[in-house]
Amino acid sequence: MYTIIYMKADYEPWWKFEGWETFIQTNETFETEEQFESALQTKLQHFRLTYDNEETKEGGYWAFWSEDESAFCEACDDDVQIYHGIIALKSEK
Repeated sequence: MYTIIYMKADYEPWWKFEGWETFIQTNETFETEEQFESALQTKLQHFRLTYDNEETKEGGYWAFWSEDESAFCEACDDDVQIYHGIIALKSEK
């Protein structure tokens, strides 16, 4: 089974802070590696065209952002950057 998760939060996807699942926007599963790789490349290309910045970690996490997309954080009394995260998971059957 192969999974692509898209999350939108005020931190990069590799942090997976407690409750990170509440920030999931989409969760797609694929039966074959070919379907998974095709969908992943399509999604990454879309995000690369949409956002100015990209960072990747451990070959399965991508964060995309634009400097002008932020949200106000009441707890920190300041604006925080919004990140669009992709998590690619391959699980053994």
